[in-house]
Amino acid sequence: MKTLRDAKIGETVTVVKLHGEGAVRRRIMDMGITRGTSVCIRKVAPLGDPIEVTVRNYELSIRKADAEMIEVKEETR
Repeated sequence: MKTLRDAKIGETVTVVKLHGEGAVRRRIMDMGITRGTSVCIRKVAPLGDPIEVTVRNYELSIRKADAEMIEVKEETR
């Protein structure tokens, strides 16, 4: 299982599944990260937290802990 945290800078991935429960899962979905959405990894902070991504044409910073809850697959072209 590959998570958003495992994705490399410049890589575009597709969300397969959201793990987690309740308010945390709802917050991730409210940010626009839902199943089937493309996510491009823009930057990673020096210590790895947070991760800056582009989702639905806007930039978003997400914590490592939240990124681990997002299962992804590499986007096919």
